[in-house]
Amino acid sequence: MKLLSNIGKILNRAAFSDVDQKIKKYKYGSDAFMNILESRYSCQAFDSNCPVSDSKLEMILEAGRLAPSAKNLQPTRIWVVKSEEALARLRAVHPCHGAPVVLIVGCRNEEAWVRESDGVNAAKTDAAIVLTHLMLTATDAGLANMWIWDFDPGKIREAIPETREHGVYALLAIGHPAKGAGDPTELHSVRKSIDELVRFL
Repeated sequence: MKLLSNIGKILNRAAFSDVDQKIKKYKYGSDAFMNILESRYSCQAFDSNCPVSDSKLEMILEAGRLAPSAKNLQPTRIWVVKSEEALARLRAVHPCHGAPVVLIVGCRNEEAWVRESDGVNAAKTDAAIVLTHLMLTATDAGLANMWIWDFDPGKIREAIPETREHGVYALLAIGHPAKGAGDPTELHSVRKSIDELVRFL
């Protein structure tokens, strides 16, 4: 009986070892995180009838709050466009691919750190970091998303007057993908090789 028990333990360990070998693609860190990076894509169409849960939205916004910024000055602001009234105003100037939630990310140059050597303002870089946190966390939460860069900031400020005191950096459309039209395009998997991208010195 003891021998059978020991054989069972060995088989279990072997099975778990096999599973670990199949799952573990990278030597360090978490495969789960790398899978988020690999699976995230720009969703071209959302199911406007499928809402984003408050709990997922709360997690996404918390990730944005945790984003680092130069000198920790945090010059970025996020506006959550979620109500039908606000979405209608925003969609009048940009369709946002039918997303049920759109995050507007803005920043103020006067609140950001400025590099003394050349006068470069960090506000837009800080905003990009916040958007990256929002985008990847949305993916981790099982939501499709689209970083929207093609818009008229003046029209956004007119449609959403709460943003007028800030520079509107980008929009992040979030939701569940529409069947077919919301699938990844052929461009999703197109990447330069490490040899093209990286130079070791």
